[in-house]
Amino acid sequence: MRQLPLGVRLPDRAVFASFLPARNGEAVAHARRIANGQAAGVVWLCGPDGAGKTHLLQAICAEASDTMRAGYVPLAELARLGVGVCLDDVDKVAGQLGWERAIFRLLREMEENGGRLVAGAEAPPALLPWALPDLGSRCAASAVFQLRALDEAEQQAALQLRARLRGFDLPEETSRWLQRRFPRDMRKLYELLDTLDEAALVAQRRLTVPFIRAVLRLP
Repeated sequence: MRQLPLGVRLPDRAVFASFLPARNGEAVAHARRIANGQAAGVVWLCGPDGAGKTHLLQAICAEASDTMRAGYVPLAELARLGVGVCLDDVDKVAGQLGWERAIFRLLREMEENGGRLVAGAEAPPALLPWALPDLGSRCAASAVFQLRALDEAEQQAALQLRARLRGFDLPEETSRWLQRRFPRDMRKLYELLDTLDEAALVAQRRLTVPFIRAVLRLP
């Protein structure tokens, strides 16, 4: 199979250690088994935006790359380039026959060779508008895990976990302030936290609310 030379680089933070399982423990455990070669077949991760689908897919690739070839390709970014393979944002190309045929060929090849294929989408496969019924039925028969978005307390725990892994202290009152002031989308909160960490490192300051207000120029 010809491989596309794609400039998709996994973030250093996209690993299992930085993923807070919360109510998604079963999905995380299965993802680890896939990454370690202890499970095969197709796995489908679904859930709302910010639930952790992309994080888990990237974590699987990061851990699997120690012992096998693994690749992560976000289809939402590549759909405009033409037919390709593998498999985040599958819902963004469902219904496009060319993409579905390519994915189906990949799926059959993986099954024939005992490979592992993990897909991510906002909805379970049974609810997607497939143009290729055989692909839809194959995906619907896979191990499907519905990821649950973190609640307020779990979001705070996840922010604390990210801060510890980056090596800095995030006071509880600061994390609560961030939740009140900004959209409770984990991707955006993580990006904000990374930005604030870099600013605090340069200024040699703790992440207090007054410091964050100054960095972000908030009243």
